[in-house]
Amino acid sequence: MSQSVSRALSILIALGEDSQSLDDLAGRLGVHKSTVLRLLQTMQAERFVVRDNAHRYSLGARMFELASHALENRDVRTVARPHLSALGAATGQTVHLAAYESGDAVYIDKVDAEQAVRMYSRIGRPAPLHCTAVGKVLVAALPRAEWPAVAARLDFHPFTTRTLRTPEQYLAELELVAAQGFAEDHEEHESFVNCIGVPVRDGIGAVVAAVSISVPDVLLDHDQVLALLPQIRATADAISTELGWDPRRAVTARKG
Repeated sequence: MSQSVSRALSILIALGEDSQSLDDLAGRLGVHKSTVLRLLQTMQAERFVVRDNAHRYSLGARMFELASHALENRDVRTVARPHLSALGAATGQTVHLAAYESGDAVYIDKVDAEQAVRMYSRIGRPAPLHCTAVGKVLVAALPRAEWPAVAARLDFHPFTTRTLRTPEQYLAELELVAAQGFAEDHEEHESFVNCIGVPVRDGIGAVVAAVSISVPDVLLDHDQVLALLPQIRATADAISTELGWDPRRAVTARKG
């Protein structure tokens, strides 16, 4: 890599952490201030950096424009597909990707399990919000003020004996999902099928999709499905990273 390009990229990375003075940047790069100043002047002319009245440098508007265009062109399904495939291959189980669209959780991709047990889900089909892991994850990501309205319009159809039946139960479940950062479908949608789901985030931290894994209990019991949580989270984090999310903020997001 060109030495100048490498130094310019190092400057941008440093400014992504916090504003910096010329002395700060020169010390970080280990070069003379005049070298750093020439790079900064070039980047400032192209709006990649700005300098304030205290002579400290920060990222400029051009950086945010480019980032915005890049993220707009990153379709979550396209980004997620190789990660979903890898999770499916590693576990041998059914993997789903769902998004919240017009008040519904909709399956937008699916990797079928190696075994031949049939799953209800289909790409393009809505996932019930009250009894699927992806539905719970996506609703829990909405502002809390919107939760009661979502609960009020659900019919709470009892798919199994474990299905949540009341708005009160559902709202309590959403609080749990928000607190722990993942959701379960413990034989609530289909008898003898356990599912666990986690959120996928974009560059500003907004939940744009949910990844889940579904397993018939003839293959894995409930506790064994829960043990897959680290793998599912790693998959969701990898997708989120490609969408611009900083995984270092993931712990904070899950607590929030």
